[in-house]
Amino acid sequence: MAFRRVAAYAPPGVTALGLGIVHATFGSRPGIAGFDVAVCARRPGPLPTDLGLPVTVRHDLRPLATADLIIVLPAVDYLTEPSDPVLQALRAAHGRGAIIAAHCVGAFTLAMAGLLDGRTVTTHWQFAAELAARHPEVTVAPEALYIDEGRIVTGAGAAAGLDMCLHLIRREHGAGLANEIARGLVVPPHRDGGQAQYVSTPVPADSEDQRLATVIAWARAHLDHRISVDMLAAKALMSRRSFLRHFRSATGTSPHAWLRTQRLSLAEQLLETTDLSIEQIATRVGYRGAAALREQFVLQRGVSPSAYRRTFSGS
Repeated sequence: MAFRRVAAYAPPGVTALGLGIVHATFGSRPGIAGFDVAVCARRPGPLPTDLGLPVTVRHDLRPLATADLIIVLPAVDYLTEPSDPVLQALRAAHGRGAIIAAHCVGAFTLAMAGLLDGRTVTTHWQFAAELAARHPEVTVAPEALYIDEGRIVTGAGAAAGLDMCLHLIRREHGAGLANEIARGLVVPPHRDGGQAQYVSTPVPADSEDQRLATVIAWARAHLDHRISVDMLAAKALMSRRSFLRHFRSATGTSPHAWLRTQRLSLAEQLLETTDLSIEQIATRVGYRGAAALREQFVLQRGVSPSAYRRTFSGS
């Protein structure tokens, strides 16, 4: 049964952004069936945030015993082990079948509770190595925006908590509700790619990277063309080797993977907003035909283009 009761555990020093994401995605809004949301802490009352401004929390840990979905929010003092009642409540919730999620450094709390042992998880890329070192029994994938392991879901840093929450809504309540909430927040319902693209400054301000930015813009506008690495390198006035190095530094991925992401994202847009045939869409996004598009779409999205269109185009 899809979740309705949501409990967000807020540690001392909780991030205001984390609290805002919970309210933005699960809070009530006109015309959309809301969720029963409770923000809880070890003790009710004033709770410090990362902004230095306290918030008043109405609930103690009791909502963790009945919630369908528990979100452990990130906090400044993420290395301070929570009290036993918090860890026990999280373990008990997992034992009774609740979905437990955390993004950014909230994953450290789940690891301390032993809920991530033997799992693949993600966190903010800045803290991925630290999480892996402190908890060697956990496999950390720093490139992912979120990782779904069924009843344990983890998200990357900062705004990636929004991606994680929208994914949970889409998974449990369908794309229609997730899209409607995303539309109200003026964000995409699904961001493709991982957080590797955010590790370094996307376009540093030297002359070579200005040329690279121009080439990237050209490639986005010509996805229907056959684009090779040598073609892009020539347009950037770089050797192939230099271009590959600069491209990976700027985007966090290879030209081939970047082009695939751009083509599939454009295909999604066309599937949602046009009546073009799959063959026509394949041509517009640079694939040889419908079969080639279908193969990549299934590999990367887990569904066929036709199934994606049925799910999203009416939302």
